[in-house]
Amino acid sequence: MSTLPLSGKLALVTGASRGIGAATAQALGAAGAHVILTARTAGGLEEVEEAIHAAGGSATIAPLDLIDGESIGRLAQAISGRWQALDILVLNAATLGSLAAVPAIDTKEFAKQLTLNIAAPQALIAAFDPMLRASSDARVVALTSTVATAPRAYWGAYGASKAALETLVSAYGEEVKNISAIRTHIVNPGATRTVMRARAYPGEDPAKLKGPEVVGQAIVDLVLADHPNGYRCRLD
Repeated sequence: MSTLPLSGKLALVTGASRGIGAATAQALGAAGAHVILTARTAGGLEEVEEAIHAAGGSATIAPLDLIDGESIGRLAQAISGRWQALDILVLNAATLGSLAAVPAIDTKEFAKQLTLNIAAPQALIAAFDPMLRASSDARVVALTSTVATAPRAYWGAYGASKAALETLVSAYGEEVKNISAIRTHIVNPGATRTVMRARAYPGEDPAKLKGPEVVGQAIVDLVLADHPNGYRCRLD
């Protein structure tokens, strides 16, 4: 029998083809969890899956576009047909969109941004709620940003989507805390060396930023700790 701390646990990570999502998936796999990897890019998911397997872990890829709400339902149906419970749900997938003044926000782009950053997480929670409730110790971890609570000029669209995500996930935690073993957590990764960060800060030296593996391990440590429902943390 494996002595790894997450042995026998099932985790689902969105946006797992690169960056923080990929690093989190690999850290969860190294801790013993079977990790379901979701993202649009099948090639990136296969690379992460191979890395998890090479390290002795186990994973399953599930390429899908989270903007397609029906695909989330199909994913939940497929997973529930194979596993009884979902122990860890990491809501990482998001899009930065264009940084623009509020009056200049592109309506179509904003709608797409809200669909991926807030509507998709809600659909995931709804679809996997029965499996989360079936777990003896389930965690829902949502990745956020400082601009969710500290508004910044030109970041209104992204900040609004992350503020909404925080509220949504926290409300879910309050709804289920007395009737299940589900706990929700909000993680602000801070400045991290990712493609999204490079887009937002093109003049920044990436060598001075922490790698996504630091965030991935911090999320595993959070899952393993006995933090209460609603616990939030920022990684500096």
